[in-house]
Amino acid sequence: MSKLFQALFTGMFFTFILDFFIILGVKLNYVDFYNIDVYYNILFADHQNIYIYSISTLILGFIVTYIDNYKLSISVIGGLSIVALLTLVPPIGHKVGETILMQKNITLKDNRHIYIGNIYYDGRDKITFYDIELEKIITLNKKDLKQ
Repeated sequence: MSKLFQALFTGMFFTFILDFFIILGVKLNYVDFYNIDVYYNILFADHQNIYIYSISTLILGFIVTYIDNYKLSISVIGGLSIVALLTLVPPIGHKVGETILMQKNITLKDNRHIYIGNIYYDGRDKITFYDIELEKIITLNKKDLKQ
């Protein structure tokens, strides 16, 4: 039973570290690029997928704890670490940020205006939006928008 908990906690540790670097790359190369006002902690917490995190935790914990082939364990963890660290490279981190956060060709409405453009970041209270007509980035309050 203790080996099961060891596998679970080991997997959680490695998955957390990998997620940290992926989100850090997105923050540095996408969020900061567009001057989006969001803290790293909120970005990290709001963009965790519990299903992917759980599956990664189980797989990595199983590989590290139950498989006695250290070369395989080091290869898997090392390979995933390299992939996660690649988001620190500006073009890669920016592309990952676009994939995760950007929504293209969106129409938003409030009481007075219709906005057509791209959502750069959909936050808890505000939306950072690129308006095609204005040709600039604007911030919209979610509570002012109509569904």
